[in-house]
Amino acid sequence: MKLYVISGLGADFSVLKKIKFPEHLEIVPIEWLIPERNEHFRDYVARMAEKIDDSEPFCLLGYSFGGIMVQEIDKLKPAEKIVILGSIKSDKEKSRFMKVGEVTKIPKYLPENIFNEKSALVYAFLRKLFDPKNPKIWEYFTVRNPYYLKWCIEKISAWKFEANPKVIQISAENDIVFPLKYSKPDYVIKNGTHLFPATKHREVSEILKQIFT
Repeated sequence: MKLYVISGLGADFSVLKKIKFPEHLEIVPIEWLIPERNEHFRDYVARMAEKIDDSEPFCLLGYSFGGIMVQEIDKLKPAEKIVILGSIKSDKEKSRFMKVGEVTKIPKYLPENIFNEKSALVYAFLRKLFDPKNPKIWEYFTVRNPYYLKWCIEKISAWKFEANPKVIQISAENDIVFPLKYSKPDYVIKNGTHLFPATKHREVSEILKQIFT
């Protein structure tokens, strides 16, 4: 069975490459598309879903913003199983910080140029948010188009979704992006940060083995 995988915001499959997926699954990474100017979220989701062959059973796995994306894709092309890593099952699990962004719509008014890859502000923010002890964090973020980054942050802030009971959630104990205290995940990675798929890949591999047995 195919397992379609979507990585986190701005990241490619490299952040997940150390995970040992069950051998009976065919792993199919779906790369991020650059959104068109003023593209509606549902239209973007539909474009991402085009790469999925729903003529046969399949599963979905998403990390961070990819977790949100696979849940949206499931509404268009239902999967057998949905696994999310370091993500949320509904807007009710957003942190207070994200809820402020949703109410005030601040992300919409942020200047696009602050998302430039040369911005020291962006680099410092990412390091603090994802994993302060990981100096190689920028290597995981290969999709650095400023409009894409700004657009995605807007969509995360505005996201509304009711929890889907078939979603299997794996969270990290010390995740700052999606704090554990706002969720009730199926699995918790001890001492993990938001980058746990890369730093705690053995634990993740074992959990995925249990899920897909």
